[in-house]
Amino acid sequence: MVTKIPVCGIKVGNATDLKGATGCTVVLCESGAACGVDVRGSSPGTRETDLLDPINFVDKVNAILLAGGSAFGLDAASGIMRYLEERSAGFKTAYGVVPIVPGAVLFDLDIGDPKARPDAEIGYRACIDASDLVEEGSVGAGTGATVGKAFGPERATKGGLGVSTFVRGNFTAAAIVAVNCLGDVVDPKVGEVLAGALAEDKRGFVNTGEVMIEEFALKVAFEGGNTTIGAFVSNAVLDKAQAKKVAQMAQDGLSVAIRPAHTMYDGDTIFAIGTGEVEIDVTLLGHIASTLVAQAIVRAVQQAHALHGVPSPFDIIGTW
Repeated sequence: MVTKIPVCGIKVGNATDLKGATGCTVVLCESGAACGVDVRGSSPGTRETDLLDPINFVDKVNAILLAGGSAFGLDAASGIMRYLEERSAGFKTAYGVVPIVPGAVLFDLDIGDPKARPDAEIGYRACIDASDLVEEGSVGAGTGATVGKAFGPERATKGGLGVSTFVRGNFTAAAIVAVNCLGDVVDPKVGEVLAGALAEDKRGFVNTGEVMIEEFALKVAFEGGNTTIGAFVSNAVLDKAQAKKVAQMAQDGLSVAIRPAHTMYDGDTIFAIGTGEVEIDVTLLGHIASTLVAQAIVRAVQQAHALHGVPSPFDIIGTW
């Protein structure tokens, strides 16, 4: 499935390594845009997030990196910086431009080849691929993503990259999310598990949250290697403090569609970008952001396909 990003000035590109089961996604805003971030998981892997603190100097970013490969995947940002520098996009100094590229990574080393990691060349390829048309599913940062790993990777199902968009009058927005969570992805309307930990016979899903509560006395050693990362982009007028607030509210979309979210074993991180064209109330914008993030999470698992022996949610449910 390919989805069009409606925000003028924003392009999204994927670079995918199906054999290694990893990849990266870049959100390009070459002209610069205000950005905030919210890091709520307890196992994050991030780059340049301190720069986004409202008290710090640089006020615009040129791209956001979302990548697999755990901390190794942060290397992909070097390729994005090279791409931007070639186009004179970045923070201007007396000695040339310095592209501003914050990023976050997820852990996908437990599928495919653990030595296959996004690097500078993959980051550069994602930039070349970037446009307003984005492929969803097991691509880019979602290539090696899996969900429902509380009881081990052998009972996980496939995650992926999802996109959700919103257009109302001259206001436009989109959420791009790579879903790789410890918990289950659920239907926000009814709470039904759409993707997650498989039952022991692998013919259906267990409810991870309920099992955790029922068996809490067993003190299960839950698996590491997770994290959901994403970006909410809009043409809203924002400063860094407002963008940070929007990112905080956008994270609520994870709590709506992933249960449990923000665990000790997830590094959940969401960026929020405003290109500065339309005035909109920040509270309303944050609500739209959380809604789109939840929708993008659902789309990520609905568009995912089986890879390296990990079944897709469709393989288990058989229909949507």
